[in-house]
Amino acid sequence: MGTFLLGRRAGLLFFGLGLATALAFWGLEQRHYVFPNRVPVDKAQFWHLDILAGLMLILLVVALVFDQINTTALRSMSAQNGLLWERTAQLEQSLADLRAAQAQLVQQEKITFLGELTAGIAHELQNPLTFMKIFAEVSTGLVDEMGGTRPDGGDHAAGLEGDLLAGLKQNLREISQHGQRATAIIAGMLEHARAGTGQRVPTPLNALVAESLRLAYQGLRAKDRDFRAHLTTALDPALPLVAVVPQDLGRVLINLLTNAFYAVRQRQQAGEAGYRPEVQVHTRAGPDGVEIRIADNGPGMSAAVKAKIFQPFFTTKPPGEGTGLGLSLAHDIISHGHGGTLHVESREGQGTTFRVDLPLEGPA
Repeated sequence: MGTFLLGRRAGLLFFGLGLATALAFWGLEQRHYVFPNRVPVDKAQFWHLDILAGLMLILLVVALVFDQINTTALRSMSAQNGLLWERTAQLEQSLADLRAAQAQLVQQEKITFLGELTAGIAHELQNPLTFMKIFAEVSTGLVDEMGGTRPDGGDHAAGLEGDLLAGLKQNLREISQHGQRATAIIAGMLEHARAGTGQRVPTPLNALVAESLRLAYQGLRAKDRDFRAHLTTALDPALPLVAVVPQDLGRVLINLLTNAFYAVRQRQQAGEAGYRPEVQVHTRAGPDGVEIRIADNGPGMSAAVKAKIFQPFFTTKPPGEGTGLGLSLAHDIISHGHGGTLHVESREGQGTTFRVDLPLEGPA
């Protein structure tokens, strides 16, 4: 209502009403009013016109004043509304940031509790597993002695007894192998619990990548002397120093490179004609960080395997060869420990590429 009373339309309406009122009174006076004798009748018409002109001028001034007041009020109201919207948006953003931080803190507390629980369980399991492996090895030695030869050249064990001893020895070997695998799983769980606890320091990544490539390749060749692979490196010389935990990142790189060498070795052992194992390693500096790519021309993986590749305890390796914790640990180290990302691209029959993206300063 106040905006209408102070508006431009209201001023024009007042002006029109005043003009119509003045004209109406002037017409009535011309018909019924007799002007005093001291003023000539022909002069009285001009007197009424002066009154009419003055009234119209006053109404026009009032309309202009009301219009100016209305314009000023609207500008002030518009500025206040803009400020109110801006403050509302800031408050909404602050509330969203607060909720996100709260959710992150809750999630971090859960992860910390789970890590402590995992570490405690792993420590409790280590002792019985160690004793189990020791007793299995000692029992295997006893079985070997029982199945040895007599001083006169005869066999201690023959026939059914020999078969039982051989079966017992095989069972003990299986116990020892599975105990070793359980020990490896526990070691992986402890690494999960310790991930991201080191101190980040500015590190030359090219040197770390080159050293990890050398260690992974030599490690596999120590197990298989006949294995050969073509290594291609393209390390960006303009790569800046990056704040990382060298031990943790080195563990990630060795794991990714070991998996790449394992993949090309598996495809080579499949006997594919004309196949040449190859592993490529690239580093590149970007505007917000650095990128490390590790690619192989192994058998690749299906979409179903790719969807589970970072899940704990998931592995495509045969029993006894993998714990399923390596890539899960690598993902946690990159994402939680360094504020980066770990991506995988793969096609069956063509190979797999892992891409590590790291910020220059790491998480706050």
